[in-house]
Amino acid sequence: MGFEQTISELRSNGVRLTPQRQWILRYLKDTHIHPTAEQVHQEVSKALGGISLATVYNTLHTLTKLGVIRELSYGDGSSRFDGNETEHAHLVCENCGVVGDVDAPDISNIVPESIVKLGFNVHSYRLEYYGLCKDCQVSGHQHQTRTIEN
Repeated sequence: MGFEQTISELRSNGVRLTPQRQWILRYLKDTHIHPTAEQVHQEVSKALGGISLATVYNTLHTLTKLGVIRELSYGDGSSRFDGNETEHAHLVCENCGVVGDVDAPDISNIVPESIVKLGFNVHSYRLEYYGLCKDCQVSGHQHQTRTIEN
């Protein structure tokens, strides 16, 4: 769902849409880099100079709770945020930490029969592929931070 459609749905559900919420949501809907809260703060501060990091964290928490963005937690203790709320998988480079979106199989094709037999109703999933991105393979695993763009 795009930014405008998400805003419309939130408004119809009575959600208060402050300028901060709108800027953060627009940034996450427009980017594919899966930023941290600090990166969101850095980018949104360019438009809203007075926005605090605490406001960014609170807004990210609210938008996650509303189901319009996803929080992705990794073993390093950081969280990244994804504006694409549809079901998809992620590629995660174990060297530079880049996270990218990839298409994933329909959930009906990936739920193991053992889960079905237990009567468990799966409504979402989180599928991630770990390895090395092309740049880290070429560079001999030198540590760098970058993003995968579709």
